[in-house]
Amino acid sequence: MKKFTLSIITLIIALTAAVPASAQLKFGLKAGINVNSLKFDETIFDSDNRAGFNGGAMVEFTVPGIGIGFDASAMYVHRTTKFTESGDKEDVGGDYIEIPVNLKWKVNIPAVNRIIRPYLTTGPSVAFLVSDKKINDLFKNNSYDVAWNFGFGVELFQHVQVSASYGLGLTNVVKRIDIDGDYKSIDGKNKYWTVTAAYLF
Repeated sequence: MKKFTLSIITLIIALTAAVPASAQLKFGLKAGINVNSLKFDETIFDSDNRAGFNGGAMVEFTVPGIGIGFDASAMYVHRTTKFTESGDKEDVGGDYIEIPVNLKWKVNIPAVNRIIRPYLTTGPSVAFLVSDKKINDLFKNNSYDVAWNFGFGVELFQHVQVSASYGLGLTNVVKRIDIDGDYKSIDGKNKYWTVTAAYLF
């Protein structure tokens, strides 16, 4: 995981260095809510949507004219999902540091760009668990979660951004102890909506 984190940081630095000097580079803070559920393939499981929250810092750089660029964030995220196994309910979730990196396209509408500007985003996200892994004697959370995000939003007055994104989980997030006493992954992935508001300086 240390190597993967270092790779993400190196990618962000490389992308920033590759952007032309005329590009717009902004930093900001953002916060919001997320609604997530675990989707299991096993029929013995069921899950309910649960709300959480997120907050952190972001960097954005955009090439003027074409409106294409990237944004990257470091976010504290709290997720909780209540699921049922054979009638017993358990809370699954935890606290994460999430690093999403998105390709971003701001739609160019010359007459109103300085007031309102819509945009689309997509890209990978890696979340590292920072709370206790253990759920109970049979289950525990995986130490990381990988997803691919698809989002849209609007930029207001060139400083405020309001966006919504859907995260499609790519990795299993829960492990269960087996008859040999070892933990093995359950085929259950996080799928979640995130709504955020950001202010860019």
